[in-house]
Amino acid sequence: MRVLVTGASGRLGTALLPRLAEGGWTVRAMSRRERQEGAGAGRDPGAGGVEWVRADLATGAGVEAALRGADAVVHLAAAPYRGRYTARVEVAGTERLLAAAAAAGVGHVLYTSIVGCDRVPWGYFRTKAAAESVLAGGGVPWSVLRATQFHSFLDRVLTLGARGGLLVADRRIPAQPVDVAEVAARLAERVADGPSGAVEDFAGPEVLGMEEAARQWLEARGKRRPVLRVRVPGGLGRAFRAGHLTNEAAPTGRVTWRSYLAATGR
Repeated sequence: MRVLVTGASGRLGTALLPRLAEGGWTVRAMSRRERQEGAGAGRDPGAGGVEWVRADLATGAGVEAALRGADAVVHLAAAPYRGRYTARVEVAGTERLLAAAAAAGVGHVLYTSIVGCDRVPWGYFRTKAAAESVLAGGGVPWSVLRATQFHSFLDRVLTLGARGGLLVADRRIPAQPVDVAEVAARLAERVADGPSGAVEDFAGPEVLGMEEAARQWLEARGKRRPVLRVRVPGGLGRAFRAGHLTNEAAPTGRVTWRSYLAATGR
């Protein structure tokens, strides 16, 4: 059985590819950029490696060829916060992918999305919700796995914020960060299970207030910064404070924020 992974060179794709190969799948990894020598280009999947192909969802170039012979697709490709290009990749690109998948006889497209994308009035979240709608009406058996924010994303946000000499946090906004490797493991399970025609949420094991998450980060990274309490205004703030970035559904990951911080060092 062959599975195509779009956006395979990203953080989640890098974690997912070996899990799929270990699970017995023949893995074809799709990237917009040419793979460099030694980075896995052209490796024989029959030898336990990954076959890399070049294709561009924004233009459609190479997509039909990438799907040839694929039984399933894990659709990870994303282009967040890049203006009109984001929609070209994530909405129009998903339409192109599904049309080609239907023509190729693909039996399952599994899409990765974000917990709360249908309830948080934020541009990029709306893009993810729009892509989910495209998937549901695309004529190919489908599943969606929504994840909460990765530990590494929250880490990066706090790192950038600390450069200004302090951290700001709305202490009433809860977060539920999740380990990227655990999301990859769940995706591998969902591929094996086949299409569900439903949305599943997958979140981290604990819900933390943003102020507490920031203080744990400062302690783990050995930094001294004041934490300024702010209130995120408007509908966006209300959606965040309502807990729409979190979820009580099972299963969840096991790696806590503090464990991630300890493992990644200062």
